[in-house]
Amino acid sequence: MGMSTLTIRTDPEVEKALESLTRDGRSRSEAVRAAILAADREKRRARMRAEAEAIRNDPDEAAASRQLTEEMDTIRAW
Repeated sequence: MGMSTLTIRTDPEVEKALESLTRDGRSRSEAVRAAILAADREKRRARMRAEAEAIRNDPDEAAASRQLTEEMDTIRAW
């Protein structure tokens, strides 16, 4: 997939952040792309943490996890 163009409106807070993110010589476009990718990674991590928390708090899932651990320990002992 090729690159597309995105136009955004900035406010003083965003401009200040962009100044900070481009101080190292990165272009505004590079800084924005990196920020979008970082936000996407964080969103996926948060979703995985929430899923793990839900599993940890589910008694049936916790029991299944313990059983799997015991089975793996038995296999390793062979």
